Amino acid sequence: MNSLATTDKLAADTAMGPVTLLVADLDAMTTYYTDAVTLRVLSTTEHTVTLGRGGVPAVILEHAPELKHASPGSAGLFHTAIVFESKAALAAALYSVARKAPGTFTGSADHLVSIAFYFTDPEGNGVELYWDRDRTEWSWVHGQVEMATLYVDPNEFLSQHLTEQGQTTPDDESVFGGAQIGHVHLSVGDVASARQFYVNTLGFDATTSMGNQALFVSAGGYHHHMAMNVWNSRGAGPRMPALGLGRIDIVVPEADSLGELTERLTHHKVQVRDDGQTLSFDDPWANLIRVQATAS
Repeated sequence: MNSLATTDKLAADTAMGPVTLLVADLDAMTTYYTDAVTLRVLSTTEHTVTLGRGGVPAVILEHAPELKHASPGSAGLFHTAIVFESKAALAAALYSVARKAPGTFTGSADHLVSIAFYFTDPEGNGVELYWDRDRTEWSWVHGQVEMATLYVDPNEFLSQHLTEQGQTTPDDESVFGGAQIGHVHLSVGDVASARQFYVNTLGFDATTSMGNQALFVSAGGYHHHMAMNVWNSRGAGPRMPALGLGRIDIVVPEADSLGELTERLTHHKVQVRDDGQTLSFDDPWANLIRVQATAS
């Protein structure tokens, strides 16, 4: 691969930063993500609460009581996916949600690359809590990662992996380690436009697709850092201001990566806001994306 082609892609060490949610009830949402999901409060301001594990921000809640929920069928967030370091940590979080907010559970799946449990937070935002299998266990065929949706019995998972400490102190980072955003899944209007923007323009690699239904993309050979589907939103246009997704953060390893991305976005006529440390821009559905370098 020549150097020109290299700059067409996001750096291999690219990762997802925190997801910002615009919320109507800051206290209730903070309680859900701390008491149930087992994140910790890392910092607060008058209108925001930053939540995470191991000092790493995962979810930023921003109070926006003036906003309403988006209309059905709109583009926006499908789910925020938080990855845990072990099955025991995931089991501890699953048990915590089952005790504190059992009505928010919506499903579970073995995706071959990961084991995942799904929820809907008190304001209707999708949440995935998951654990990754080791990359050596993933199967790639013709450049596409093999994924599936196989049933996982949550009670059986808990019986196999829930520890005594997981039942009493599920947020104990000294035992269970950290957690962070593993990927962000969006509802979009059409997959072709998603591919054009997230692969051809932004520079992710397409890792798997489901025809005109869904697309999964990543950097550096991860199964997916982002995904886009039309299951609830086919034909949706740009979002209007609403509760839900406020911003997606992406972290690249160095300033040079930001410079390359700026050139690429400018070439594709994407309007970019550059404050010297971060790049901000909208995707075709007016989802706000901010990219910064690790050292910034």
